[in-house]
Amino acid sequence: MDKTPAIPQVDLLFEVSWEVCNKIGGIYTVLSTKAKTLQKQFKDKTIFIGPDVWTTDTPSPWFSECKITGLSDWALNAKLPEGVSVRVGRWEIPGRPIAVLVKFDGMYAVKDEFYGEMWKRFGVDSLHAYGDYDEGCAFAHASGVVIESIIKSGFGQPVQPAGKRGRKKQTRIVAHFDEWTTGMGLLYVRWKLPKVGTVFTTHATSIGRSICGNNKPLYDYLDGYNGDQMARELNMEAKHSLEKAAAHAADSFTTVSEITARECEQLLERRPDVVTPNGFEKNFVPAAAKLPAASKAARDKMLSVASALTGKKIDPNSFIVITSGRCEYRNKGLDLFLDVCDELKRCKPARNIIAFVMVPAWPKEARADLAERLGTLEKAPLVNDEAPLNDPVITHWLNNPESDAVNCRMHQLGFTEIDPRVEVIYVPCYLNGTDGIFNMSYYDLLPGADATVFPSYYEPWGYTPLESVAFGVPTVTTSLSGFGQWVLESFENYFDECGVNVIGRGDSNYRSVVENIAHSLEYLTEAGEKETKKIHKAAMNTASEAAWSKFIRYYDTAYQQAIEKASRRKLSDAD
Repeated sequence: MDKTPAIPQVDLLFEVSWEVCNKIGGIYTVLSTKAKTLQKQFKDKTIFIGPDVWTTDTPSPWFSECKITGLSDWALNAKLPEGVSVRVGRWEIPGRPIAVLVKFDGMYAVKDEFYGEMWKRFGVDSLHAYGDYDEGCAFAHASGVVIESIIKSGFGQPVQPAGKRGRKKQTRIVAHFDEWTTGMGLLYVRWKLPKVGTVFTTHATSIGRSICGNNKPLYDYLDGYNGDQMARELNMEAKHSLEKAAAHAADSFTTVSEITARECEQLLERRPDVVTPNGFEKNFVPAAAKLPAASKAARDKMLSVASALTGKKIDPNSFIVITSGRCEYRNKGLDLFLDVCDELKRCKPARNIIAFVMVPAWPKEARADLAERLGTLEKAPLVNDEAPLNDPVITHWLNNPESDAVNCRMHQLGFTEIDPRVEVIYVPCYLNGTDGIFNMSYYDLLPGADATVFPSYYEPWGYTPLESVAFGVPTVTTSLSGFGQWVLESFENYFDECGVNVIGRGDSNYRSVVENIAHSLEYLTEAGEKETKKIHKAAMNTASEAAWSKFIRYYDTAYQQAIEKASRRKLSDAD
């Protein structure tokens, strides 16, 4: 086992991400759960920097503006470029770290000049930029300017004692940037602040994700791919160029799993210095004494929705299985999950199966007919079967039903024809407790499941299966996910040993993966009470092994690397 590094001596740590106080995807989970451990290690020496994309009418629900001694005074007097402003406060998550939100509109005015400078110094080719490139770069540039201003103000840095003679002690400052969207900020810091150690984390390479999203095989041919060539082919030149430049300029380059490390080495042409697996905190998991009640409430709600859609009395012993995550049909394995549900019709599960696809898509509105029938069922459960609702496989109407891949595949496989052995229900909205049908958050519904399945094709880490086992819900995932690889390295690959079954997946075994996952679920439907309790306990133990308190050491290594490299750098590097 690796020797646990000492906590690095950091005077000031910045972490920059588009998802600071801005809940969009998995990186929000990474940072918001890691923050508590960073606060424990560094107290208020950590400053998270995120985009100020909020207004008075739509404020961030995760940010509270408040006075931070020293930093609020800096914000009041900071001479930032015109159009760039900041708000200082706390990120309302466990640990309540300091957060600075940056209004970055002023950077658009100097965009072309800045892009030219980045081309000259780091070879970043922004010529073919489109989409969200300019927005990400404007935020990153402004974040770099803010970091420079904070450092020059002296905030959080040790003061040389009065009358102390001799050489001034080197200040140990680390600036950590997440994803290509912050790459310009890292390059700005390397240019303007050579004594600041820099860390760059790619949670998924932009070109690797694009290769998969364009239905090209990534793994069988990885050794033959050239990142620059593929970027030209897939019109990803600007993002790829920026990400590659940031990876090479960083003092410490990290990624979240070994599978993504190989991807970085091939496509970005730099092997990450440290693999930093994603941990989390169990703050959202109910206490053990409350979990049974939470599970029952979730099951009752999901069974009621299934009954209302189909018009059938649902067996209360039905086996509930969930898949969820970002709406990436192939990358997240949604195609495979639906084929697993179809395969289960040909298996012999011991219990009827209700499968929920909880993936935010492009919802139009909650179904009024479904909400009405649910209200009726709450007053009086079904005595006799009724006619199913029209299109009884979806809870919210879509804006684009004809082009939604999940919706189309469900109809193609015939799930609209009610089969009590396997029913599939599509929940295409964000479950935040106000969706109009469930009115429960995803975390409120998760403990009601008997199992989850995340058959990912492209998954650098994979929080969804980790969240599942935190609730004691067994999960099936694949060897192409970082989490799946970690399980294979850390445990015996059996439900009763770790609560997880990792299925080997590659570019050429789709059908066998479908069959193997179907058999895994069939096994779980047959598990008795004693075996189910053992699996539940094993799942929760696995989650405990993935706590940030155990994984933060990898970031400590990265911070120490960055500090050591920066200390050896000459000031002339900024010329």
